[in-house]
Amino acid sequence: MGLAGFTGKGCRVGGRILGALCLLLLVVISQTFSSVANAADAPLVAKGYKMAGDATKMRIVMDFDREPDIKWFLLRGPNRLVIDLANTKLAIDAKDLKPRGLVKGVRLGALGEGVSRLILTGKGPFAVDKLDVLKNEDGTGYRIAIDMSAASEREFDAALANQALTTGSTVSTDKGGRVGTGPVSNPGHRFTVVIDPGHGGVDGGAEGLNGTIEKNITLAFATELRDKLAAVGKYDVFMTRDTDEYLRLDDRVRIARQHEADLLISIHADTISVKGIRGATVYTVSDKASDPEAQALADRENLSDQFAGMVIKDDNKEVTDILIDLIRRETHTFSMSFAHTLVGQLSTSVGLINNPQRSAGFKVLKAPDVPSVLVELGYLSNAKDEAQLLDAEWRGKAAQSITNAVALFASARAGTVTGG
Repeated sequence: MGLAGFTGKGCRVGGRILGALCLLLLVVISQTFSSVANAADAPLVAKGYKMAGDATKMRIVMDFDREPDIKWFLLRGPNRLVIDLANTKLAIDAKDLKPRGLVKGVRLGALGEGVSRLILTGKGPFAVDKLDVLKNEDGTGYRIAIDMSAASEREFDAALANQALTTGSTVSTDKGGRVGTGPVSNPGHRFTVVIDPGHGGVDGGAEGLNGTIEKNITLAFATELRDKLAAVGKYDVFMTRDTDEYLRLDDRVRIARQHEADLLISIHADTISVKGIRGATVYTVSDKASDPEAQALADRENLSDQFAGMVIKDDNKEVTDILIDLIRRETHTFSMSFAHTLVGQLSTSVGLINNPQRSAGFKVLKAPDVPSVLVELGYLSNAKDEAQLLDAEWRGKAAQSITNAVALFASARAGTVTGG
């Protein structure tokens, strides 16, 4: 065979090998692109869900294996936050979805066509303070972090109106700066008082020497005070409870905030180990109690949330301590001002304890933006105080004194707003 023949044959063989290699390379590339495409088309996995907080502020965190594509919007009747999760497979334990705090209902399920939906129903209106999609620091996936706080119907309606200016269902990062950003101007707002009858339901509170139960005294007095304030005709007046029901302390604060209260008055009638001590006392909130007796009283009242097996757990200290962390100096100043006015009015009609204006760390007084006082009408451990608390004439005088104090405080606040 000549050189030319050998060379021609070699070229033919080499060409077939090269063609085979090219074909193999094309197959590999095709499979690689197919794998990438399949991975992209594969559903995300929602693999974890957590909630922490209380009835005034909540944080919800949902974990994913990859970056989620989400849209969210608000609905009323009842107040809800709806989050749609595109191309998402759910792998979340149903036990983790148990509602708590500000969230009274959680629903999670598939809508069809690869879309899943999370619905959070609030205990009344709320604000979405922040809704972010974040990459996990360890690089293992992504998470949605939702911050919600109790708000008024007016603020919720303002968020809905703002939402209506968009498509009604907007990617979270676009809307996060627009919804739940704080109070909205409300020139038609009337001075609003929320009255909080202490205890209730399974939490009876203190018991008097002759069997009087604190929860009954506080409700009866609060109802009379409500009627007197409403009769003035200048205020909007609400009660945290008007029946014999149990309320957590943070729910009482939530109710005050959702009504945009200008003043919260919590009514109590405790007992004390020294039977000779009697008289009314007005408390404001403080991180440090004014005296040991005030601290002991605050400790007893703050234990109310252990009734009905509802023990407060600090799942996340930054969230569950929000009532303490967010106390504002201006609110505290207004609380002290009203307490001073109230002591002056009560001194003209009912007996007061020595040093009647005191302070302690009452949780029910720790609304960040609602001036608040706790009024101890008297001590059920003292027979004379117990008799007074059951006397309709005495209750009427005490309720009128508080009504007078509210009038002075509301007038001063109106002057501050007008002058400022």
